[in-house]
Amino acid sequence: MSCAPGPGWAQAGTVPGDTTGIKACCATAYSSDLVAMLLGEAYHPGGLALTRRLAGHLALRPGQAVLDVASGPGTTARLLATEHQVRVTGVDLSVANVDRATRGAAGLDGARFQVGDAERLPLPDASVDAVVCECAFCTFPDKPTAAAELARVLRPGGRLGLTDVTADPDRLPPALTDLAAWVACIADARPVDDYAALLRRAGLRPLLVERHDQAIPQMIDQIEARLRLVTLTRRDQATELGLDPGRAGEVLAAARDAAAGGAIGYCLIVADKPAGRARRPPIVMKNCAAASCTAYDQVG
Repeated sequence: MSCAPGPGWAQAGTVPGDTTGIKACCATAYSSDLVAMLLGEAYHPGGLALTRRLAGHLALRPGQAVLDVASGPGTTARLLATEHQVRVTGVDLSVANVDRATRGAAGLDGARFQVGDAERLPLPDASVDAVVCECAFCTFPDKPTAAAELARVLRPGGRLGLTDVTADPDRLPPALTDLAAWVACIADARPVDDYAALLRRAGLRPLLVERHDQAIPQMIDQIEARLRLVTLTRRDQATELGLDPGRAGEVLAAARDAAAGGAIGYCLIVADKPAGRARRPPIVMKNCAAASCTAYDQVG
């Protein structure tokens, strides 16, 4: 099975049933120089501004233990350790990402990184005060197990902050259902209600849902601009890394159309792990497409 990025990246195909292979492809893709070329510093829609917003909802306090799941190059972990004085453990399936993140955090006491699988987190039960997972949950093949792991490592009263792509699977075009689209966080993305239900079944209580759908076309704009620049200035290197500009352009165009039609979007979810037999609070729903977020519903 070919992996993405790599030879044949962004080629048409189907998502394989081998979940180990899917996870290996995601780990390879997000540790590649090609992805760094196209995505820049923050590997998710909304960038560091949305990371800071997410952190604000977690009510972090200095000295708390935080887990960053699928920590990539370590950008979020370093931000949290520096701006909130928390102790962050970043877990990523890619050895290359862990090495890169460790180098990037040299001299920073509050961030460390280790190799690990989100479906088998290498941390003890009830060992962290907060968990962050940005634009990665949708790529986990076994989402119920991953959600249970996020809940397991949280201390009672701790909070989970999750941002991710949302999708209506029945409305996705074929270009957004193959392996490249899976790695790009689209092919196995779910409606926001499905994410909330998965967290609830894992023993977590969703407290807040924010829609940040505008982050998708904004990120597509950024990737298209970087793609043009790479094609003009580093075509040979990009080709060696497996980039097919034509196919990449097709996927981006399909994603833009899907976003415009409401088939894909982006959300922020905050949940907590109840301490004891706490009642279930209503979920505050906000639409953050405008400059300010507008509460539009409460779901009991």
